[in-house]
Amino acid sequence: MKTNIKAWVWLTTLLSLFIIIGVFLSPEKPKEYPAYVSESPSPSGIKALYTYLENEGVSIQRWSFSPDRLPAAESDQLLIMIEPFSIPEQEEMEAYEKFMKAGNTILLLKDNPKGMFDTKTVLIGKGMGDPLIRDGKGNTYQTDLLSDTRLETSDGDTVLLDDRDGTIAYSSPMGKGQLIVSTSPGWVMNGNILDSDHLPLVLTLLESGGADGKTILVDEYLHGGESEASLTSLYPQWLLLLILQLLILTVLWLWMSGKRFGGILIPREETVRFSDERIKALSAWYLKGRQYKESLVIQAEYVRVLFQERWGIPTSKEWLELNEPLERKLSTVSKKEIAAFLSGIGAVLEKERISKQEYVLWSKKIELFRKEVEDR
Repeated sequence: MKTNIKAWVWLTTLLSLFIIIGVFLSPEKPKEYPAYVSESPSPSGIKALYTYLENEGVSIQRWSFSPDRLPAAESDQLLIMIEPFSIPEQEEMEAYEKFMKAGNTILLLKDNPKGMFDTKTVLIGKGMGDPLIRDGKGNTYQTDLLSDTRLETSDGDTVLLDDRDGTIAYSSPMGKGQLIVSTSPGWVMNGNILDSDHLPLVLTLLESGGADGKTILVDEYLHGGESEASLTSLYPQWLLLLILQLLILTVLWLWMSGKRFGGILIPREETVRFSDERIKALSAWYLKGRQYKESLVIQAEYVRVLFQERWGIPTSKEWLELNEPLERKLSTVSKKEIAAFLSGIGAVLEKERISKQEYVLWSKKIELFRKEVEDR
């Protein structure tokens, strides 16, 4: 047992050292970011725009919570939603609309915004866009990155950007606030924002939303936000390593302790006869050899020993001499039964040979007296 314990201790120590060395020596892989995430420095992220606005003194922050927690009671806020990973549920859409109706603005940049805020779109086919874009003031911009989707406007909407194929961006009043929709989220990517006239186009959209005098919120909830926090990002690596080692040690300790989980066999009572394998083998030997008398003598002597241990009745007394003390001790057995047992057992044990039927009969009687003695 001690050898096994030492082996487990050494195994656990080596395993822990292997894990620690692996953690510290393994090369760190570049962190992967989803597209359009404001913390991402990769070409598909938007950290460049976020940092630019911060450096310009704009009040900007990330919003990683559900829309029902947006401060709808406040106004003069601009929420930027850039290529959401999925269309929000109806309740979430209603929360966004409530936010705008309170006097705030949402700038939605999505390649195909159909399905969000009742936006209607038209497909024009890939590669058919005009590289020249006009704004509402007649200024023109160049771009080589356009969506194959154009927007349908309705009464009350203001076209902000368009080309010969249709509307690229428009604003629509929503209560005290407004909704701005654009089909070119690729302009704000780190790898694209300095190409062509993408930065002026993005600033034009921000200006239309009144970014200069508002608090800007970058919506990260639709990029996963609070629902995508992983275990490795919530806890430090050293703590996770410690938890792993504790789990391994716990498993090994339970294994060594022999703990059982689930149902177990009900242990046999210690009072059951022949519970020991050697006694079973011995009894089988007596039965097969037809040595009924020898077996019966052993059973009778065992009962005599019990009489002495429990009640102090000497084993040297004859069976018939036990009548009086047994009558006092065995109140549940009648005097007639005691007398019949004592006279009969003495006569049986004096025989040279006994039959199997006699053996079975007297074994049962001896067993009854044994139980009476042990149960008291």
